[in-house]
Amino acid sequence: MRNFRHRLLHPLVLVTALTFVLSGCSSTAAPQEPQTPPSVETPTPPKKEEAKPKEETTSPPAETLKQEQPEQPQKAKPTETKSGEKPSAGQPPELSFPDIEVVGEPESVAVLVNKQRKLPESYQPNDLVFPNVPYLLPEKSEKRKMRKEAGGALEQLFAAAQADGVQLAGVSAYRSHAYQKALFNRYVKKDGVEKARTYSAVPGTSEHETGLAIDVSGKDGKCAAMSCFAGTKEAKWLDENVEKFGFIIRYPEGKDAITGYIYEPWHLRYVGVEIAQEIREKGITLEEYSGAVPVSTPTN
Repeated sequence: MRNFRHRLLHPLVLVTALTFVLSGCSSTAAPQEPQTPPSVETPTPPKKEEAKPKEETTSPPAETLKQEQPEQPQKAKPTETKSGEKPSAGQPPELSFPDIEVVGEPESVAVLVNKQRKLPESYQPNDLVFPNVPYLLPEKSEKRKMRKEAGGALEQLFAAAQADGVQLAGVSAYRSHAYQKALFNRYVKKDGVEKARTYSAVPGTSEHETGLAIDVSGKDGKCAAMSCFAGTKEAKWLDENVEKFGFIIRYPEGKDAITGYIYEPWHLRYVGVEIAQEIREKGITLEEYSGAVPVSTPTN
């Protein structure tokens, strides 16, 4: 009987032990289930910190734009002062010559321009053309230009000279006011105003600015705008024929006290046929024709 009871008790003990173990395991596993809520923390990745960087990134550009705007005028101011300082440092942009009269009719073919009379600052011929004659200048050079009426007369003069076996070429015709001003200011910077006036025309007083004057030479260019041109056959032909085409030798020999320039047999000035022939016949200058100075008495 005892053996039988022991046999019955032994399985019961085992069952009880297993039940206890199983109940303990379920109790230990249960606490782990609440730990699963960490999955609830998944919405935290978006967080609100991502919104903050957006505010920080948008604000800096706005600030940099504000900083760039005031810097621009600061850079512009120095350049303005620098550009304004350049003329005063070297070449004076505004030279005053109260002793020089401004002519009233600059467009007239008979306009008198010399050391006492100048063209208006704003004057520029509006009918400049390129005469179809040989030049010692590059094609399309501004110095080839003349006013239309004078250019047409020059073409006739050159054609007549060629028919007589004389080959002429243009050396320099029109010069703009800006060109003459730059040239004169260069001489002023080098030698001063008073000395520059002795060998260079004050802006506005150069006949080349009228578009009615031209320096000529032989086609070979020898003695161009030089005193030795006076002894050439080209100079002789010009002296005998220019008035037929409305030109004069603007600075004739022995008249430098009136014209202000020494003899220049190469410097032709268009005034129209009628005036040119009268000046030729009377042996006078444009100054004398215009009444700017009394007519001088020729000396024998």
